[in-house]
Amino acid sequence: MEETTPVQEKSDATQPSLSVPEAILMQDKIVEVLKGCYDPEIPVNIYDLGLIYEVKADTCGVADIKMTLTSPSCPAAGMLPGEIEYKVKEIPGIKDVRLELVWDPPWDTTKMSEAARLQLGMW
Repeated sequence: MEETTPVQEKSDATQPSLSVPEAILMQDKIVEVLKGCYDPEIPVNIYDLGLIYEVKADTCGVADIKMTLTSPSCPAAGMLPGEIEYKVKEIPGIKDVRLELVWDPPWDTTKMSEAARLQLGMW
């Protein structure tokens, strides 16, 4: 699981409104919001579950998130991406969210954090 990636300097959608250090801090705020989102069938947040593959925030206030689901037929597929977009857009300074749902690499239990494995009794 990749926690964060380097900050993009510029988005073609808007003019820069954040400094690079502010954009880096924004990535941390996005991760905190993601830790408050849960797959309704699993009592672990989606970040610790390993569903988030990439988080970026650029200096224009655009959040880019790459995520997956536990399976393509996951019942949360219809609601979870929208919930994430809504919650991340509520962060002051975020102007837009581009969420990409990816299936490669496929999710498996090795992507879970140690805390998630412990919480689910997977040791």
